[in-house]
Amino acid sequence: MTNKEIIEGLYQSFASGDVPAVVAKFADDISWTEADGFPLAGTYIGPQAVVENVFMRLGEFSDDWGVVVNRLVGDGDTVIADGQYTWKHKESGEPCAVRMAHVWTLADGKATNFLQHVDTAMVRELIK
Repeated sequence: MTNKEIIEGLYQSFASGDVPAVVAKFADDISWTEADGFPLAGTYIGPQAVVENVFMRLGEFSDDWGVVVNRLVGDGDTVIADGQYTWKHKESGEPCAVRMAHVWTLADGKATNFLQHVDTAMVRELIK
């Protein structure tokens, strides 16, 4: 399985709500960085820290959070996902979307690093 296929499967598992399958593709010491200015900004180390500080907290400011990947580009140990976040506004229920890019680094079939790129000003505006 290529690194690109591993990340593609990870997004499919996330979309179906299979968090155990997602974190099974994480290295024990994965470094996960949410962009400065994003509601969950910070760097989290290890799968449990990602689950607790990112996945479990998305509902604090959104409903039905999703990631739509339009393109995956793989080059060696790096995979880049280009797409958008989608969600419903917590109070109004209005649909929201913003472009994003994720940079993944893999080693031995596991994700060792995740770096989020997103228009944080637009996210903050949409979640008001």
